[in-house]
Amino acid sequence: MKTAVIILAAGLGKRMQAGCNKMFLTIQEKTVLEHTVQVFQDSDAIDGIVIVAREAELAQVQQMVPQKVYPKIIGYTGGGRERQDSVYCGLQALPKAYDRVLIHDGARPMVTQDLILRLLQPLSPSCGTAAGVPAKDTIKRVDKDGMVVETLERSQLWNIQTPQCFYTDTIRRCHQQAQQEGYYGTDDASLAERYGVSVQIVQGYYENIKLTTPEDLAVAELFLQRIQNSERGGEDK
Repeated sequence: MKTAVIILAAGLGKRMQAGCNKMFLTIQEKTVLEHTVQVFQDSDAIDGIVIVAREAELAQVQQMVPQKVYPKIIGYTGGGRERQDSVYCGLQALPKAYDRVLIHDGARPMVTQDLILRLLQPLSPSCGTAAGVPAKDTIKRVDKDGMVVETLERSQLWNIQTPQCFYTDTIRRCHQQAQQEGYYGTDDASLAERYGVSVQIVQGYYENIKLTTPEDLAVAELFLQRIQNSERGGEDK
């Protein structure tokens, strides 16, 4: 059974205020995208990598993460207007030989080998998996005027991350149905839920943040160092 990952690197990253794609920012003398690709290159569970980038940046991405350095890369493809469109482009570029696929935000370089393996273990054609962590804060539902409607039960709330994993035929079908209906979900798990596929949450790590604002960069290097030490056996996670 062959497993691939689609890495999404087509976002604008406006909130980062960096003047460039946040995938090109550097941490520990490597770009964010290089860190992310390296994790999947090193994973024994991953057989192929597809990178989705903006059309105007495809050549730059190919130079940044070339196949000769990352031989698991099986393709680069342009993205779409929305994240969901970019995932669909990645699925179209993925060869049919790959039975399972992980979908991952390129701006989450702190993904770990352990998390990849744990996401794949419960996977089935009828049930996908998604990384997540329990909500730490109290969550309130408010109306349009900012008035509290209710306080939600925190023990049932999770912050959802990526990777999100599915059998390839299953998530392709969900994306095709969404395309036909013009429906846009918040993530791939929401598409799966809409079209009758169960999703199991696998507890991830709070370090697996998505780099979104300048403040995130301030902690990313610390998190990366901690994860690298842990995976080398240097310290407990």
